[in-house]
Amino acid sequence: MANVAVVGAQWGDEGKGKIVDWLSERAEIVVRFQGGHNAGHTLVVGNIEYKLSLLPSGLVRPGKLSIIGNGVVVDPWALLAEIDTMRAKGLAISPANLKLADNAALILPSHGALDRAREERRGDQKIGTTGRGIGPAYEDKVGRRAVRVCDLADPRALEDRVDDLLLHHNALLRGLDAPEFERAELLARLREIAPKVLPYAAPVWRLLDEARRAGRRILFEGAQGAMLDVDHGTYPYVTSSNTVAGQAAAGSGIAPSAIGFVLGITKAYTTRVGSGPFPTELTDAIGEMLGDRGREFGTVTGRRRRCGWFDAVAVRQAITTAGIDGIALTKLDVLDGFDEIKICTAYRRGGESYDYVPAGTSAQAEIEPVYESAEGWHESTRGARSWADLPATAIKYIRRIEELIGAPVAMLSTSPERDDTVLVRDPFAD
Repeated sequence: MANVAVVGAQWGDEGKGKIVDWLSERAEIVVRFQGGHNAGHTLVVGNIEYKLSLLPSGLVRPGKLSIIGNGVVVDPWALLAEIDTMRAKGLAISPANLKLADNAALILPSHGALDRAREERRGDQKIGTTGRGIGPAYEDKVGRRAVRVCDLADPRALEDRVDDLLLHHNALLRGLDAPEFERAELLARLREIAPKVLPYAAPVWRLLDEARRAGRRILFEGAQGAMLDVDHGTYPYVTSSNTVAGQAAAGSGIAPSAIGFVLGITKAYTTRVGSGPFPTELTDAIGEMLGDRGREFGTVTGRRRRCGWFDAVAVRQAITTAGIDGIALTKLDVLDGFDEIKICTAYRRGGESYDYVPAGTSAQAEIEPVYESAEGWHESTRGARSWADLPATAIKYIRRIEELIGAPVAMLSTSPERDDTVLVRDPFAD
């Protein structure tokens, strides 16, 4: 049986939460391997809606072990608040079913303050961060000055880390005319929260290796999408971590060979939150309609998402860089009722044509989509659970997408409900 990594194949918000939840029934362990509490997954189970940011989606299913890997940057206060919120919705969460990598880097209040101060200073050149400190936390991790989960158990190391961190943060905040942070106050807050966080801490790389050797099924859950990858996305309008499938191994401590199938989540159209290039964006009534039908608002921020036609160029590139074996196509029902649906098959910039997303910032800002048209359908696809439930023109649209992106549709989602899913190929069966 293959272990499965689930990654976004667009600019995030593709519906990973529902797909991971659906797959987690077949898994025994669910691992979150990158990002922070800037990403959100919405799950609908019966009449209860769960909005998760840091917690792995496996927690909504009893009997599953959920792991927050070392590739995640963790705001400990946000983590505990989310645990409390989910417990209030009836979920059983304890150190028995939730493990936190002891070598994961922490997000401190100064990270958020620095994030917001820099975005404000950028003015019209804002990147579009959530202001929650994710970027600065990754910077400190790479700069070897991060406070990690394990430091909460070592008072001497904690003091040294905080001193090193504040030396850097306060200098930056001072330069940005923002309030600085007091050492004593920050240490007091960390000492207060340490006994609440440390029971969850564990060497998760070892747990995962033991699980792999025992043949237990593991599901790796990504956040954001391939076009937001810090290396392969639309830089600098990207997140601060690697979002492609290769990060599932590095961000959890498991061998790359342990990941047998990579599932890319892809909407039947395209959305993006925040700033940055978006070649197929529709700023007309059609774009508004897609946003309204798809309830395109961020799970974490509530920001309205920008909407546009399906961009086969960007998804095809994500298929390559993320090593995607098959896609889960979501929100097909949002396209119900259109007479004509467009698909971006290439880009044009001046007299030059592109069959990939160029790396240059100016080129990304100036490329224009080249479209082909597909026939729409007026029958409803919402709630479909088999190919027989789909209109012939909808199936034709799906087949054309497969041809353009170079990957098969392994799953099809037709509503937020758990069971409104068409399974074409079981990723765990490979």
